[in-house]
Amino acid sequence: MGHKVHPKIFRVGTIYTWDSKWFAKGKAKYSELTRQDVLIREYLKTKLKDAGMDAVKIERNAKETILTLVVAKPGLIIGRGGAGIEDLRTELIKKFFKGEKNTNLKVNIQEVEKQNLSASIMVQLMANDLEKRMAFRRVLKQTIEKVRKAGALGVKVMVSGRLNGAEIARREMLVSGKLPLQNLRADIDYAGVAARTIYGAIGVKIWIYRGEIFSKNK
Repeated sequence: MGHKVHPKIFRVGTIYTWDSKWFAKGKAKYSELTRQDVLIREYLKTKLKDAGMDAVKIERNAKETILTLVVAKPGLIIGRGGAGIEDLRTELIKKFFKGEKNTNLKVNIQEVEKQNLSASIMVQLMANDLEKRMAFRRVLKQTIEKVRKAGALGVKVMVSGRLNGAEIARREMLVSGKLPLQNLRADIDYAGVAARTIYGAIGVKIWIYRGEIFSKNK
């Protein structure tokens, strides 16, 4: 039997670190903050879908909560004169920090350097194309071409479900280059989403190998 391990969590502590950084006293507080983190991420990924969300990093200390949004199109969030960030901050406080007194929430926007090397952004673009009823093989080939041109050493893309409206669900996969999944130094970005088509949900996954990371240039 195969034992599938998430490529990112497999490398946490070696080349990656946690997206959430905070400390909580007691099980009740820990579970409450963990739930809050999950809900914030789900809400932002849905609301800021057009901005190309790569990651949401959350840091908490005794004085403030800092949200860092890593996106492909920061201009869509910032707005004119930074009004968009302020509106987003007010909305988040009302929705997730309602019962807390004197909430000091800070929202930072960070731009993705190479969006074609971000698994989260590329998998969302693939899902959007499939929802527009593009042929899945064309979507897979175009994605591999974009990622390899951006400088990736290897990439694997996979779709599964009722492809092109077929009655029987199946899985199709394309691989280009190398993908050392067992090497802890390998910088492998992974993401998976579901494309909601008229025939049902199609699972979309992507693995991008961006080279090796050593301690001196981590």
